[in-house]
Amino acid sequence: MGFLFEMNLITENIINNSKKYKYGSCLIKDMENSVFIRTFGNYPLVRIIDFLIYSRDFDYPITELAKNANVNFQTLKKIWKSLEDNGLVKKTRILGGAQLFKINTENPVVQKIIELNNVLCWKAIDGKSKIDEQVVKVNVSRH
Repeated sequence: MGFLFEMNLITENIINNSKKYKYGSCLIKDMENSVFIRTFGNYPLVRIIDFLIYSRDFDYPITELAKNANVNFQTLKKIWKSLEDNGLVKKTRILGGAQLFKINTENPVVQKIIELNNVLCWKAIDGKSKIDEQVVKVNVSRH
């Protein structure tokens, strides 16, 4: 199982012999699911919040949010009203007739969700580091 780590910097990752450049606050993936999704379950709401957290610097129309979060558009429409009503997302601008949205980082609930995500990321990194240390100890002791 491969892991992709990002910590507030641009990293170069080699996946399937192709270079990928990513930027993020703390993105740890096991090739499919982030730590946030692995912790809270692979549900549409969790995938939407996960995408919004990792893409919090950018705004998107809801069609792109559905696509990027891997959620059916009709499912997103059912969830979206609640996210708006609770202030978890905010309208940013209109581009080409489409309303764009992003996560509302000024909302205290969103701030706590981001903080929780950061803690989960650090725990995952710490756990990965301990695994790497054990592998190094085993390899060194064999020589």
